[in-house]
Amino acid sequence: MGRRFAKAGEFTGVVRQAVGARVVAAVRLRGGSRKGVYRVTLDDGGSVVVYVWSAEENYWVGNGSSAGNAAGHVDGIGHFETAHRRLSAAGVRVPRLHLADRSRARYPADVAVLEDVPGESLEGLMARDPARARGVLGRLGDALRLMALDRGPGHYGRPADLTSVTAPQPPCEQGVLTSALRDVDEAAAREPRAARGRELLRDAVRELAGRVRPRTEYGLVHGELGPDHVLVDGAGTPVLIDFEDLRYFDVEREHAFLHIRFHEEARGLRVPGLDEDRLDFYLLAHRISLVAGPLRLLEGDFPYRDAMRGIAEHNLAEALRHGRRIFAARR
Repeated sequence: MGRRFAKAGEFTGVVRQAVGARVVAAVRLRGGSRKGVYRVTLDDGGSVVVYVWSAEENYWVGNGSSAGNAAGHVDGIGHFETAHRRLSAAGVRVPRLHLADRSRARYPADVAVLEDVPGESLEGLMARDPARARGVLGRLGDALRLMALDRGPGHYGRPADLTSVTAPQPPCEQGVLTSALRDVDEAAAREPRAARGRELLRDAVRELAGRVRPRTEYGLVHGELGPDHVLVDGAGTPVLIDFEDLRYFDVEREHAFLHIRFHEEARGLRVPGLDEDRLDFYLLAHRISLVAGPLRLLEGDFPYRDAMRGIAEHNLAEALRHGRRIFAARR
């Protein structure tokens, strides 16, 4: 039996509460794996975007992997609200939030109603008009510098979770190492080429982790910042979306991910003072995660299967190349 997604009429109450308009139509947008994203057309000619957090919308739930279930985030709307406030306070443009409702009185799941940012994604703009995109990339670099300068409370983690942190934390890179080793094992259990490269990848990620010197100063990082997670408004301002994984962490982890998603353009997004050993370690950890995560999703009913398989295959090849390069340099 297939998943049941929302119909336009089901948003009537929550949208009326949020913006006082009547729903005309709703279209579920492509891409999300943790929440549903709907563009809702209104009777006044405008539109809003509605986020829905529910088991029906979360492709990580029920795919047989505890790691996958964890990736879904139990309190998606809570992380969203806190991250929205934190980014706004840092001076970073995010969609205006009309309403966040976890009462289930107007819709049978946690739901948020947001500004429908006019324009396109940065990914689309980079492909269509590279010259205009360069100006937006410059402003995105400014936003990343504001985030890096937001040093937070001296602990790492999601802002909503840090109020309860009192005990000393282990180095944040230790948790990334543990996750990367687990991801290697999970990928090896699902993909023969990963199984053949299992020991190489485990040795490589340990080698790079061993080069990282601990520190206790953390900046604000988006967590999954690709050009598809940046919208461009009418003024050419970058607007960050899909930021529920926002946290205080090593900023190098963000910039390693930017290298994967923005390629050569990532150089212009760099903030001052990045640690090259951390960048190298986090880059390999991201590559491994982008193998294991897609393979977990493919065990469920995630619909965009060719794209997900392509992500896993590309990053497996890159991770193996990265690992071989580490040990070739010793010779």
